[in-house]
Amino acid sequence: MSNIRLFFSNTISADKTDKLDKPQSHYLTKVMRVKEKQHFSLFNNNGEWEAKILGVSKGIVEFKIIKQLRQKENMKELWLAFSPIKSNYQNFMIQKATELGVTKFLPIIFDRTVVRKINNERLEKIVIEASEQSNRLNIPSIEEVQNIKSFLKLNSMNLIFTDLNSDNKKIDKSKLTDKPICIIIGPEGDFSEAEREEILSFKGVQPLKINENILRSETAVISAISIINYVIN
Repeated sequence: MSNIRLFFSNTISADKTDKLDKPQSHYLTKVMRVKEKQHFSLFNNNGEWEAKILGVSKGIVEFKIIKQLRQKENMKELWLAFSPIKSNYQNFMIQKATELGVTKFLPIIFDRTVVRKINNERLEKIVIEASEQSNRLNIPSIEEVQNIKSFLKLNSMNLIFTDLNSDNKKIDKSKLTDKPICIIIGPEGDFSEAEREEILSFKGVQPLKINENILRSETAVISAISIINYVIN
């Protein structure tokens, strides 16, 4: 059984035959050199299946599902609210956050945010590739850009506020409810004082100082997610 994993958004079921799209067909046959009758795996949020190549016609791979390998996963909801940053750093941040188990990305425009647009199509490609590589089934969702006020209207979350000005260095697990855990990371110039007050007024928020040093956004994300994963797992 090959360790090649591809995300397949269509319905997958035993004995089903279907076709890959052109980019995936090219990757499978030209990059990975997989031949007719060889096996690979397909996955989506409903599970993972073993598939066999039936043939290649005009560059498009036709396959048949052989058997199911893994059932649907019930992952703990872990969200990341973040300020958009320069694309190279942001791509790295999204990739690593996906590998570490983030299930939803919420881009926020803060007072000191410099980059004010994101390329959703590019980020969706990154989360799919990171999911394929990291052996996870669930593909994280990417929300539309919003401001801090609309974000804080969400009441269905445990909010972890990465605050350099806080003295608190531990998460109180007893205060975490069954709601999703959301980490909020500020812009490169940090939160404004008004934003800090708004966030600290959120019901049940836990401020957290993740390091004595001032961290780059992508470093802060990896550090904060690792801390949360340690606490909840």
